[in-house]
Formats: sequence, structure tokens, C-alpha cells
Amino acid sequence: MVLIYIQGEPISPFHIVSSELEQSILQQMQLSRTPYYYASFEELRFELRVRAAIVHAALMLGESGAAFDTFENSRCNERFWTLDMKGGFRLKPTVHPSDAIEDIYIHGHFYAFECAMGIVVVLYKAVLDIIGREQFDRFFDRLYLYSWHHDADLKLITVHAEGEGIPGDVQYFKNPEVDPESMQWQGVNVIVMPGGRYFGHGTGVSSAWFIIRLLNRHRIPGAQISAYLMDETTFPNFKYLHQLANGNAAGLREPLSAGPGTIMGPGGLAPPDGGAGAGFGAARIGQGFGGESAMGMGPASDGAGTFTHTYRLEARIGSRTHLYG
Repeated sequence: MVLIYIQGEPISPFHIVSSELEQSILQQMQLSRTPYYYASFEELRFELRVRAAIVHAALMLGESGAAFDTFENSRCNERFWTLDMKGGFRLKPTVHPSDAIEDIYIHGHFYAFECAMGIVVVLYKAVLDIIGREQFDRFFDRLYLYSWHHDADLKLITVHAEGEGIPGDVQYFKNPEVDPESMQWQGVNVIVMPGGRYFGHGTGVSSAWFIIRLLNRHRIPGAQISAYLMDETTFPNFKYLHQLANGNAAGLREPLSAGPGTIMGPGGLAPPDGGAGAGFGAARIGQGFGGESAMGMGPASDGAGTFTHTYRLEARIGSRTHLYG
């Protein structure tokens, strides 16, 4: 069993959990192959709350009525968002960000989007539920939903994880021999759920076996390579979000920068040039003690204040977790 460390000391923190879901998450963290480091019990408790909120937000999106569709067929409630020609949703200037995210859950039948955007929506909803409307509206006032674009204050981190995931993590099932006529099935972005299951926008809560079987139905004729779960895991910078929640993020917000940007999302959603990555150590980071070890490739803006990042923490993505269906 891998230990959890508070200020460098191993601890058994089961007394801090407030729900069965948080206890389940904590148990899976302790079964992980890499250690977790925190500056305080409160930082650990906060991460458990955020992870539980991500799980709940995923379940609620699945029940919202929001449809899965391609970028070309995206739709939104134009009372809150402006739909652009790419299929992205841009927050209207007079709208509170919290109201716009909540509307996706309340009036889901007005919305259709692809799976990466669905995962970003889940993360925003979870953060909103944890840090509250006032802080969310303050720090996420430039929302633009399109694929993996996200506000810089979400601070997503991607690490090499050998298929290992904790509830609340984001992972990616890749379909390397997808049929070009069905590119929407080139992969599925998922939230890791309790019990070894996964939530994907368009697939619901299901097993790895189900997702791989689904993707394998959309391969080129004569395909030899099965869809598989990639060896990457993405999660928010919980320490930074903890600072936002406590109102201690003054001066941390990153300045606007000109030019387009992207992020290293699940499944290696890297820029077209496929540039090199930075190395990453053994410990699972983003949970506090020692700070954020991500190599941020620099904040960027799409021209309207929406930040994006490229986080590359592991250059090697050689080994695969093959789960043949």
C-alpha cells in the first residue's frame, strides 16, 4: 500500500473523509503505485471533495439531456452562449459564468457537443460546486468551450500513469485505426468513476470493455489494432484550486497573452507539430506539497481572453494498456 504524506510524514487519513464516495477515492489513492504529498490535511480533504464533485458532475451531465454530436452539429442555449463557426461556445459578455455552466445542466436539451467539451464542462461544474459562484465568476469570466480549450485557472496537469486512474481523473481511450468516415469515434475522453467504470459524454457510465468494443466497431476494414486505454491521466491542480476557494489566489491569475493556444489533454491532444515533452518524476503531483511540477508551455489566448495551456509532463507514451474487445 502506497502511503500518503502530510508535510513529509506518512499518515493514515481515513478520519478526514466525510462520505462513502470520498472514502472510496481515498482507498484507491492508497492502492496507487505512486505516493501523494500534501502540505496539510486540509489540502488532502479539499482534493477528495473536488474529486467527489467531479464524479457527481459527470453523473449529472449524463442525466441533463445534453446530446453527443460533432463540432459541425454543436448547439447551445444562445441566451448564455454565442455559437461560433467552429462549434465552440463563447460566454456572452453580460452573463455570469456560473449561470452559463449551470444552464447546461438545467436545460441540457438545448445543447449538443463532442466528448472533450463534455469533460471540460464536467470539470467546470465540479469546480463551481466546490469554490462557489462568487469565486467562480471572478476567475472563470472568459469561458470558451471548444474541444480541450479551457481557462488557465483550471490548470490541468497531464501525467504518465500506465493506465492507473483515481475517481475524478480524466483519461482517454484511443482508436488508432478509426474509420475516416467516423472520426468522432477516434477516441473517447472519460472521467474515471468508482468501481472501475468510466463516464464519457456519449457513452454514459460504462466499463472499459464496453468502450473498447464500441470504438472497435468504428475501425477501418481489416484493422489489426484494438482501441485501448492510453497511459495518461489528467487532473486539475488541486492545490491552486484550494487557493482559489480560500480567496488566497490574489496575484496568481495569469496575464492575457496574444495568439492561439492548446493544451496537452487526455489522449495526447498535442499541437499539430507534436513537439517534445518534459520529464516527470515518480510522485503524483498537483496535490500540494512541493507545488505544481508541470512545465507550462505558456499561457495563451484565443484572442478573446480564453486561456489555454500545453502541459507536457511525460515525453514517453510508449507502453499501452491493451484491453481487447
